[in-house]
Amino acid sequence: MKCKPFQNSQIINNKAMNRTNKFLTLILALVASVAITSCVQDDDYTVPTSLGNEENEALTKMLANSTEVDLAYVKELYVENGSSTVPFYVENDVYVKGYVSSSDKSGNFFKEFYLQDSPSDPTGALKIILEQVDTYNQYNQGREVYINLKGLYIGEERVGNGITTIGGGTEFDQYGGTVTRLNTNQIRTNLLRSDVTELITPLVVTFSELTDDHVGVFVQVNGVEFADNLAGERYFDALQVYDTQRTMQVCNGFGYSVLQLETSSFASFKEHLLPTGNGSIKAVVNKTYDGSTRILALNDVADVDMEGARCSLAETIIQESFDDAENNTNLDNPGWLNIAEEGSRVWREKVYNGNGYAEFGAFGASDASNIGWLISPGIDLDAYEGEILSFQTAHAYPVDNHDALEVYISTDFDGTAAGAANATWEVLDFTKSYELDSDTWNTFVDSGQIDLSAYTGTAYIAFVYTGGGTTGDTTTIRMDNFAIYGQ
Repeated sequence: MKCKPFQNSQIINNKAMNRTNKFLTLILALVASVAITSCVQDDDYTVPTSLGNEENEALTKMLANSTEVDLAYVKELYVENGSSTVPFYVENDVYVKGYVSSSDKSGNFFKEFYLQDSPSDPTGALKIILEQVDTYNQYNQGREVYINLKGLYIGEERVGNGITTIGGGTEFDQYGGTVTRLNTNQIRTNLLRSDVTELITPLVVTFSELTDDHVGVFVQVNGVEFADNLAGERYFDALQVYDTQRTMQVCNGFGYSVLQLETSSFASFKEHLLPTGNGSIKAVVNKTYDGSTRILALNDVADVDMEGARCSLAETIIQESFDDAENNTNLDNPGWLNIAEEGSRVWREKVYNGNGYAEFGAFGASDASNIGWLISPGIDLDAYEGEILSFQTAHAYPVDNHDALEVYISTDFDGTAAGAANATWEVLDFTKSYELDSDTWNTFVDSGQIDLSAYTGTAYIAFVYTGGGTTGDTTTIRMDNFAIYGQ
């Protein structure tokens, strides 16, 4: 609402009025005086960037008399007791600071906003629920907000949803306790803005990298598109009542990594058609109503940029799953070279629970040094683009500080056992199972996608085990599901 005064032409000139119309003049003057101070409604909802004196004073007082804690500390205060959940009541003078990551301007969030711990490279976020709509007018994205935690509760909005939430009260039922929204008084006294608004830089992630620690964080995913069967569909399905989930996908070798985008029935962009190209999306990591699944939620449809060509799944160039392995025999798969550089042992074929794989271990060997090479068949990299290598490894009986396995690539190897020593071999980085927790014993771990697109010519991949039977470096290494794919 904005007040608009009458123009000069509307002001009544009492001197020009006839004395006989004094009564009429008085009535008109009263009408005019009311109209001069009346307000007309417009569509200007400018974000109030300036702070009122009361808010400034409250923030100054809190900073002087309270102790700052970080988001991780706040989350630790929330304790689950058995099968029921009990929100934590904050009695001490402590506060937490963060930056607003979500926005309800488009209607995709309701009476809530998320606060992440940094405008760039955040490590986590908190959810705040409050009895207020259109919070973007006050808590705009990037706004630095201080939460005076004294007198508030830390818990979950719904039992078991896994989202640490700040609330103003509690409710209990047979499932446990939940926090309730901050009331208008608590909003005024406990949610204190500074005059700082930072640019929120989205955290670039992949679908597979997302964890519950990212809930509430503003992220960006690249190389993403909506599923093939969604062409012609809109963000919201008119047959649904509350929320619609649309599958997003990222080409990932032979298949897709997928995640759902969830859109509210109140979102202003719900009738927009889904883009059919490939590109990026910026959104807030959230969870479904019951907390069972992580999803993304848009602040604004403008954060979707999918105008590029759709991705295509890669073609398998070479694949070896060792399904024909004969247990406890020397590995002799066609096209593969199995070479003992030092010691008497070579790579062996193994079968466990019906699964075949390659294995090397120096346990029980009489050699001070065991070095075994397992070299793949040659792959013509000039016939493809965007080549990716992947495989799986597992280990057993790890020995501390024993770096048992390295993986190499060569494009000048002549393909013979004698020529291996004269070739140029470059180390390839991959995820090593034995560098993870001991809980991963005997569990195959993905190597990650290893980019070979910079190499040309005929390439060979070598798996090289280094250990020693008499030195005690005897970690057992297993390798399976070797594949190279490209387009």
